[in-house]
Amino acid sequence: MLSKQGFDLWANDYDQTVQVSENNDLYPFAGYKKIINTIFNEVMQKKQSTVLDIGFGTAVLASKLYDNGHQVDGLDFSAKMIAIAQTKMPMANLLEWDISNGLPENIVSNQYDAIISTYTLHHLTDEGKLTFIKNLLPLLSEGGKIFIGDIAFQTREALHICRDASRAYWDDDEFYFVADEMTAAIKDECRCEFYPLSHCGGVFVITR
Repeated sequence: MLSKQGFDLWANDYDQTVQVSENNDLYPFAGYKKIINTIFNEVMQKKQSTVLDIGFGTAVLASKLYDNGHQVDGLDFSAKMIAIAQTKMPMANLLEWDISNGLPENIVSNQYDAIISTYTLHHLTDEGKLTFIKNLLPLLSEGGKIFIGDIAFQTREALHICRDASRAYWDDDEFYFVADEMTAAIKDECRCEFYPLSHCGGVFVITR
């Protein structure tokens, strides 16, 4: 798992790394553009919405929403990526924060029409992801939704198949979503739907 310093060093080459993986339909970023575009199109259903982006990175998605009139708040733990994102979104409220510590105090009282996160929550354990998502639910405005695009599999078996095929570069320090397990674990708290968009990625849509 990359540290904060690792992401700072990776920041300038991050988008190129993603493109190579996606173009070759390889783990971990196969389906990346489909995932980003799916979330973008969903958030765009409401004009000038309030958006919280968790782990916005170089702001590939957030800057598109920002340019279309949405109000963007964001959390990321890489100062270098924040600097890159801020040049694209000068009026966005971007905070340096490690989500392993939960949510910052100055965010928890806000309300958002959309909470988005792409390729970030797999750094949390399965239990940590559930706790974090539950803590996001009170931040949703009436009719608000959480969109999570990430490395994800419908079943544990599908994860194992991908892991075996990608063993040479599989990251054993990351914790990938298994949709069947996720939806079962959180069904008493909220509604959770999963849309697979590649062999190793998809979008979760979560509503209260």
